[in-house]
Amino acid sequence: MTDLLARESAVRGQLSRMAVELGAGSAPVDYQLRAGTARVALNERLGQPLRLTWEGQINCIHCARKTNKSFAQGYCYPCFKRLAQCDTCIVKPELCHYFQGTCREPAWGEAHCFTPHIVYLANSSGLKVGITRKTNMPTRWIDQGAIQALPILEVATRQQSGLVETLFKQHVADRTNWRAMLKGEVAPLDLRHERDRLLALVEPGLDELRQAHGDEALRILDETPLDIRYPVETFPAKIVSHNLDKSPVVEGVLQGVKGQYLMLDTGVINLRKFTGYQVSVD
Repeated sequence: MTDLLARESAVRGQLSRMAVELGAGSAPVDYQLRAGTARVALNERLGQPLRLTWEGQINCIHCARKTNKSFAQGYCYPCFKRLAQCDTCIVKPELCHYFQGTCREPAWGEAHCFTPHIVYLANSSGLKVGITRKTNMPTRWIDQGAIQALPILEVATRQQSGLVETLFKQHVADRTNWRAMLKGEVAPLDLRHERDRLLALVEPGLDELRQAHGDEALRILDETPLDIRYPVETFPAKIVSHNLDKSPVVEGVLQGVKGQYLMLDTGVINLRKFTGYQVSVD
């Protein structure tokens, strides 16, 4: 890993999801843009010009082969069709087909899906329910741009987390309105109150899942809500999106970072969408 990028330096490399670290106390999330082995300390660049240039090449983040198009945020088409991590059940874990003997990669599924998962409430563009591996907290919430998050249930497997989430989705959203999230138009919520309200609504369904999977498979949590701040000087009044496929040079003054988005005075860009793109940053 190279040292953090000096302001006057430029780096080249394959774009990855931004590295994040929860700030201590009331400090904002610390962001680092990753291009190859180099990291750009973004909090230090607020208020400064930033230019991102796509050099016309995309490499699969799994097998590294060149690809003309990126699938599922960074994969070539063969990997997209072959890997378990690109299967439909990753997005909809309630559709897990491991027990049918049709998992694309049973060993991968056993390592990643048969581990404790968390069902949570978050406030990103309003109240939403979500799921994540227990080891992915709080990164998952930061990537969604949530200003608040609260774990509400721990379950034994990813499939069970999807089944629980399906119960909650009858009463609460499961997606983030990214435009509202980036505009900063999000009022704080009493997540404990929302947890108790929703748990009462889904209690019959949770009882059915316990009967099917065992009482110990689903555990209600009593956690403290987490407040998350982001390094943003100015929220955009109007959302204009940059797209490296249409315009390979994105530049402007960095006004903030939230979720996996850079906020420039010229528009916003979702860096996760362009994972695997070979870029230069200066």
